[in-house]
Amino acid sequence: MMSGCRGPVPGDAPVPLCEWHLSVASEWEQRRHGVTDVLPSPCALCGSRLGVRYPSGWLCAVCEWRHGEIVDHELPPPRVDVVYYVRYDDRIKIGTSASPRQRLTAIWHDELLAFERGDRTVERRRHDQFAVDRYPRTEWFRRSSALEAHIAELAAGVDDPWALHARWLSEAAARVG
Repeated sequence: MMSGCRGPVPGDAPVPLCEWHLSVASEWEQRRHGVTDVLPSPCALCGSRLGVRYPSGWLCAVCEWRHGEIVDHELPPPRVDVVYYVRYDDRIKIGTSASPRQRLTAIWHDELLAFERGDRTVERRRHDQFAVDRYPRTEWFRRSSALEAHIAELAAGVDDPWALHARWLSEAAARVG
């Protein structure tokens, strides 16, 4: 057990330790919790540049894929169901798909507004939630302040819904990888 530092303690030190002991404590903390830094190259799974460096190697800070591990592209991609919100003219469609790129190429739309993680259960919940604005027997809805507020909440902080979807896929792949 240490009885105290014998060297000078810096005036702005968070705890009364000399510079050598502060350095040792800092290195111990970095080994234990890692250091957030720029990856040596983009993550092979999600493309992120942000990583966490440990003595044992790097992890992607977004999807936690171990930097340097090879992605097996022969494995099928993980299934990530999404509820999508697309706009065509003055209408909004709420649908779901596990393959949104393929699905959205088949739907006339002007703009992809947002994605929400979820399957048919979430989709039905949204159809019920906004039923007052629904065109009968379709998945299309009139634009309303309630629906637009919900979409704005989903899209908050998301510049590109496709980037969000890519992150969800990479996180799912990292969980099974």
